[in-house]
Amino acid sequence: MGDVAMTVPVITALVEQHPDVKVTIVSRPFFKPFFDGIPNVVFFAVDLKQRHKGFTGLLRLYSDLKKLGIDAVADLHNVLRSQIVRTLFALSGKKVAFTDKGRTDKKALTRAENKIFEPVKTMVQRHVETFKKLGFDVDLSHPKFPPKSDLSAEILAITGEIPASVGTRWIGIAPFAQYDSKVYPQDLMQEVIDGLALEPNNKIFLFGGGAKEIEILNSFANGKQNVVNVAGKLKLPQELDLISHLNVMLSMDSGNAHIAAMLGTSVITLWGATHPFAGFAPFHQPLENCLVSDREKFPLLPTSVYGNKKVEGYEGAMRTIKPAEIIAKINSF
Repeated sequence: MGDVAMTVPVITALVEQHPDVKVTIVSRPFFKPFFDGIPNVVFFAVDLKQRHKGFTGLLRLYSDLKKLGIDAVADLHNVLRSQIVRTLFALSGKKVAFTDKGRTDKKALTRAENKIFEPVKTMVQRHVETFKKLGFDVDLSHPKFPPKSDLSAEILAITGEIPASVGTRWIGIAPFAQYDSKVYPQDLMQEVIDGLALEPNNKIFLFGGGAKEIEILNSFANGKQNVVNVAGKLKLPQELDLISHLNVMLSMDSGNAHIAAMLGTSVITLWGATHPFAGFAPFHQPLENCLVSDREKFPLLPTSVYGNKKVEGYEGAMRTIKPAEIIAKINSF
């Protein structure tokens, strides 16, 4: 989800700065709402379960796309499926380019010995380079974000009315990630939520999905009138509408951070085994909004690009990010 969200600012700038270009986004149907409303952008939903399943399905996908009169292919994912499709286009004489994920640089950043602790190119920068290979310069120095969406009656029934007072803040919290090494400890997150809820002008919305996560979110919200668990109550387009109205989103190194960033919402991120230097910091957000674990106590950090590698003794790294520090950062908005 985060990978797709990080392409949105680039695509938005591309079509604005090159109005004669039409872009066809090829991705899973779930991600279509990310691109709704962007001029000159259409969405082609891939059917990986039936029509476009397997190698034969990729041949069908190529055939389906070829009918659209595509002139060039930008492979922003650069995995086996997309590599096959782009190769078929290249063999047919079309210009293709792909995003270099910088695996060598990321390995140097995360290895235990001879670590090179320096920021690598962001994925957004790498996507810009991909379009440059196709002949399209993209300038992200002054990005434009979509206007805040109107909230439907269905959303307002869950959230309450949009605050009219400047003293009232809507705060989003997305406390989950794909890997445990990127998830802030549950007891400390409860402290953060409890602390924020003490301020009556704060309204906190909890984001997640799935039965287990919803159960945890319900425990976070239990007994607090200004804490609302929206997980399982809103569809993705509705969640995007709500996120566009937040004053700030607190997220792990996960998809929700990139979704908020693509909408122009301020984002605070918490980092455990991973680190913003690996190129996955939310777009157009200041580095000081990335609260990282203590490298003096855990010098091997970052130990992983994606959080899927575990290092013995580093399970408690995120405990070095104190709840009071997080609350203070949120209060600064």
